[in-house]
Amino acid sequence: MLALSALGIVYGDIGTSPLYALRECFTGAHGVTPTPANVLGVLSLIVWSLIIVVSVKYIIFVMRADNRGEGGILALMALAMHRPRGQSHRARPVLITLGLFGAALIYGDGVITPAISVMSAVEGLSVATPVFQPYVIPISLVILLLLFMVQRKGTAGIGTVFGPLMTVWFLVLAVLGVKELLHNPAVLWSLSPVHGVQFFMDNGWHGFLVLGAVILVVTGGEALYADMGHFGAGPIRRAWFLLVLPSLVLNYLGQGALLLRHAEAARNPFFLLAPEWALYPLVALSTAAAVIASQALISGSFSTTRQAMQLGYCPRMEVVHTSAEEMGQIYLPGVNGALLVGVIALVLGFGSSSRLAAAYGIAVTTTMGITTVLAYVVARERWGVRRSVALPIASLFMVVDLAFFGANAAKIADGGWFPLLLAVCIFTMMTTWKRGRDILAGKLRAASLGLKDLLGSFGDHPPLRVPGTAIFMTGNPEGTPPALLHNLKHNKILHEQVVLLTIISEEIPHVVAQERVEVEPLEQGFVRVVARYGFMENPSIPDILKRCREKGLQFQLMGTSFFLGRETLIPTKKPGMAAWREALFTWMSRNARSATAYFRIPPNRVVELGSQVEL
Repeated sequence: MLALSALGIVYGDIGTSPLYALRECFTGAHGVTPTPANVLGVLSLIVWSLIIVVSVKYIIFVMRADNRGEGGILALMALAMHRPRGQSHRARPVLITLGLFGAALIYGDGVITPAISVMSAVEGLSVATPVFQPYVIPISLVILLLLFMVQRKGTAGIGTVFGPLMTVWFLVLAVLGVKELLHNPAVLWSLSPVHGVQFFMDNGWHGFLVLGAVILVVTGGEALYADMGHFGAGPIRRAWFLLVLPSLVLNYLGQGALLLRHAEAARNPFFLLAPEWALYPLVALSTAAAVIASQALISGSFSTTRQAMQLGYCPRMEVVHTSAEEMGQIYLPGVNGALLVGVIALVLGFGSSSRLAAAYGIAVTTTMGITTVLAYVVARERWGVRRSVALPIASLFMVVDLAFFGANAAKIADGGWFPLLLAVCIFTMMTTWKRGRDILAGKLRAASLGLKDLLGSFGDHPPLRVPGTAIFMTGNPEGTPPALLHNLKHNKILHEQVVLLTIISEEIPHVVAQERVEVEPLEQGFVRVVARYGFMENPSIPDILKRCREKGLQFQLMGTSFFLGRETLIPTKKPGMAAWREALFTWMSRNARSATAYFRIPPNRVVELGSQVEL
C-alpha cells in the first residue's frame, strides 16, 4: 500500500517526462536528425541515464542518507553538518551555501514543472486536431489556476486517488510502448551502451548538447529522496523497480521504434503512439498525471519553506495544516500565490512546452551535483566509508552531473537563466535573513543583562510582585529578555511566577517527545523552559504549556500573560551587512508573520513591548 501511495506522490514528475523528453532530443534547440543511428543512440543515453542517475545514485546510494527517516537537500545538509554539541564543522559555511542554493533551486522546479507538464499534456489536443492549437494556452492556464486554488483545501482527499491513477498511467505507458515494440523490436539494440558512445562519436559537440534534453528523463530524481520521509525507502524502491522503471523504458523504446518507422513522428512521438480513438482519453489521462506531477512539486515547495523557517533561513510565514492525521499535509498561502504568479508568467512568456524545455534542466543538474557533494561528506564523516571507496563512486556521479550541467549551460540564454535567477534571488533572501537575525541577536545580547545579575539585584531592590504568571519569550536562555527589562523599567512590577521560554530549532527532522521540553526552576519565582523542535515540526505554545504541566509547572492560563519583544529595525552604515541587504532584511522582518499567530499564542493574553535596534 505504501508503494502504491508512493506512485501517486513521488513519481509524478519523472512519470510525465515521456510527454516531452524524447521529442526535445530531436526537435529542441539542439535536437539531432532522427536517423536510425541517432534514435538508437539517444535511447541508449536515456535508458542508461535512468539506470545510473536514478537507480544507482538515488535509489541505491543517496537514499541511504536519511536524517532520522527524512530526506531532501536541507535534511542532507543538516546531516552533513551535524556534530556533537560544542563541535563545529570546518567546512560548515561551504556546506550551508551548497545546501541553501540547492534548496533555492527547488523553487525553480516548483514553477517550471506545473507549466511544462500541463502544457505538454494539453498540446496533445492539437495532435488530435489542429482546431485546438489556439486554445492550448487558455486551457493550460485554467487547469493551472484550478490546481493552485485547490491547494487551500488540502490534498488528503484527492491524494487517495493519486496512487491508483498513476498506476493506470504507468501501465498505459508500458502498453503503448509494447504495442510499437512489436512492430520494430530492433530498437531493443539501444539497450547496449555502445550505441550511446557511438552517438557521441558520430555527433561530437552537437551530440553532447543533446544531453540538455536527455536530462528531462530524470528530472524527478530529487523528489524520490525528498519524499522518503513520507513513505520510507523500501516502498519507493519497490515501486521504482517493479513498475516505474520498466514502464518508462518500454515507453521510450516504443517512441524510438515509432521514429525508426516514421521519422516525421518526432514532432510529438508520445501522442502519436496512440491510435486515433485513444487520443482524447490519453490527453485526459496525461493531464491528470501532469496535475499530480505538479502537486508533488508544489507540496515540496511548501515543505522546503517550512524547513527553511525552522532552520532560521526564512521569515515566519502562515502555515495551514490541511489534515488532522498527516503532519506533512500543509499549505502556505504566501508560497502558493508566488508559485501561481511564476507559473502564469512562464506559460504566457514561453508559450509552448518546447520553449519551456529550454529553461528546464539547469536547476535539476545543479541540485544533483550539490546532492553528490553532500552525500560524499555524509559517507565519509557519518558512515566512516574509506576515501578509496567513497571518492571513486562520488567522482563517477559527479562526472555524469557535470556532463549534464555542461550541456544545459548552453541553454541558459534560451531560458535556463530563469530558474538560476530565481534561485539566486531566493538564496540571497535566505542568507540575508539568517545574517540579519544573527546581527540582531548579537545586538540584543550586547544590550541585555545577565540573568544572574538581574536576580542578584532583586536582593537590594525587590520589585513589586503581582499575582499570576508571566511568560517571556527569548532567544537566549542565559540572558534576560529585553521585554522583561522594559516591563520592569516602565511598569515597575514583576509577576509572582516568571517563565523564560526559549524555543530552539534543532538540525534534525524530529525531536523525540521525552526531549521536547526542559523545565528548570530558578530562584525568586523564575523558571527556565527550553522547548526543542525539529525542522519538520511546527512549534506550538499550547503543546509546550501542556508538556510543562506534565513536568510539574503549575499555572492558570487565564492568569498568565505572554510578553513579546517587537523590534523596530533601523538600517545604518555600521559594519555588518551592506545597506541594500539591511533594507531587504528590514522589509522581510516587517512582512514576517507575527510571533503570536505563528506560535499559536492566545492573542488576548499577549503584551508586546517595542524597542528600536540599529543594524
